[in-house]
Amino acid sequence: MSSEVAIKVEGLSKCYHIYDQPRDRLKQFLLPRFQRAFGMTAQQYYREFRALDDVSFEIRKGETVGIVGRNGSGKSTLLQMICGTLNPTSGSIQTHGRIAALLELGSGFNPEFTGRENVYLNAAVLGLSREETDRRFEDIAAFAEIGEFIEQPVRSYSSGMVVRLAFAVAINVDPDILVVDEALSVGDELFQRKCFSRIESIRSSGATILFVSHSGATVVGLCDRAILLDSGELLSMGEPKRIIGGYQKLLYAPADTREEVREAMRARDCVQIVSEPQGDALGITGSVSGCETSDRDQESFDPAFVPQSTIVFESRGAVIGDARICTLDGAQVNGLVRGRKYLFRYDVSFDRVVTNVRFAMLIKASTGVPLGGGLSAPTLTEAILVVEPGTRFSVEYSFTCHLNPGVFFLNAGVFGCDDSKEEVVLHRKADVLAFRVLPVLDNRATELVDFGFECAVEMNA
Repeated sequence: MSSEVAIKVEGLSKCYHIYDQPRDRLKQFLLPRFQRAFGMTAQQYYREFRALDDVSFEIRKGETVGIVGRNGSGKSTLLQMICGTLNPTSGSIQTHGRIAALLELGSGFNPEFTGRENVYLNAAVLGLSREETDRRFEDIAAFAEIGEFIEQPVRSYSSGMVVRLAFAVAINVDPDILVVDEALSVGDELFQRKCFSRIESIRSSGATILFVSHSGATVVGLCDRAILLDSGELLSMGEPKRIIGGYQKLLYAPADTREEVREAMRARDCVQIVSEPQGDALGITGSVSGCETSDRDQESFDPAFVPQSTIVFESRGAVIGDARICTLDGAQVNGLVRGRKYLFRYDVSFDRVVTNVRFAMLIKASTGVPLGGGLSAPTLTEAILVVEPGTRFSVEYSFTCHLNPGVFFLNAGVFGCDDSKEEVVLHRKADVLAFRVLPVLDNRATELVDFGFECAVEMNA
């Protein structure tokens, strides 16, 4: 194993035996032995369920990698085997460095012990000596924010207090590898932000982070790479934005077309992967640098400036077409001037009866992080009640461009209720359009969005 590799997984599989009836366990324990002893073919009294099937990958030191997939795809099983709490059926796992795991937070706590005693117990399990825990105890207690309850038995804690304390212990052991399984939604919004801030600090220190999340924005925002698991199989691994796009397409695909989507992911055909510099590095064709010479006060349209990362989801009765950005007088543009108002338009055709129809749009950064979007109706009761086959709608969103110079992407979507009476995605196009915000003279706004801040500075005598 290379010294630059933190985690190496080769041919990893986990197979469980599923028995239809309790007596089948006894049959499996006894009968095959007698059958083989008498020269008969041994029968099998169980079904095999492969939670993971021949998974292989490497994660380098200092990388942050997200794992996504539908429920039951094997994500938690994989993390448990990496942490050593579950043994694989076959394959091997090699890790380099101290591992801190945020799996089932608080599951190792003794309810009769106080919070303080459980901190020392949990820290010892994670590899800290008593002296190290002594030095870090005040930081752990301050991070958990449970006050005087730290001296009370854990059985008197709320569930939120338990996971906060467990998170505080694991996050303060300075791990070489941090493994997180859906533990980033602990506590209220302020505590969650503190958790993210601490994880960002661990990441910046050079630690390797591997975590499971159903939040595509979190994976895109935090990760260097992402892994897509489905039915125990590693379908794809690569750039987070591409993997999240494939995961969402798989998630919303109808059951009868899901295998086609899986095949496309295996073949890496669900999106085009471009490694060229400049515009192609952002998943677009056309020159990004060309906007530097554009008139800063004049919108522009470059027909060659189109995304190569477009993902078209399966249709469930609706088809989105002819998406474009226009000025208020109707001219098509993809070079926008900050501070001006624009129209995002697309058409939707329906080929079956659907109810409670709503339309949607979303603006994303080039990394895939959502910046803001809108719905045509806030609730289902205010949506279009019934749409008949053959109906066509023209959808128009108006928005003021408050973005700083750069390249951005647009999503278009339509939602409605199918035969199950639940709201589903009738059609969606991710990265249907790319646009760039032109340079601003003497720009004082930083980051992605211009909030219109004004600064006043006075020198005090």
